[in-house]
Amino acid sequence: MLCQTVKVGVECSFMTKGGCSFTDGTCRVIIENCAGCNKIVDYSGGQYCKSYADPASRWIMGKCALASHVTRDAKENVQKINPLKASKRASKGKSKKK
Repeated sequence: MLCQTVKVGVECSFMTKGGCSFTDGTCRVIIENCAGCNKIVDYSGGQYCKSYADPASRWIMGKCALASHVTRDAKENVQKINPLKASKRASKGKSKKK
């Protein structure tokens, strides 16, 4: 249904025939961690997230999953090699080639 509270005219999953079913009956404004994200939209009551009704809850456990302004660190998997096993494998490879 279309929102009738904050985001007037925008499709909202919390909107019902009886009004907004989200906690306190309205979406919450963004927090400072959200500043710079491309999902922020300006409405008459302030700045709101297009994806989440309560953006602050997305930052409790770390970074927001949909934050466009945050870079994620890619961890490189480094496998530890046992030098004894590596030397045995190398010697087996040499004997098969002969």
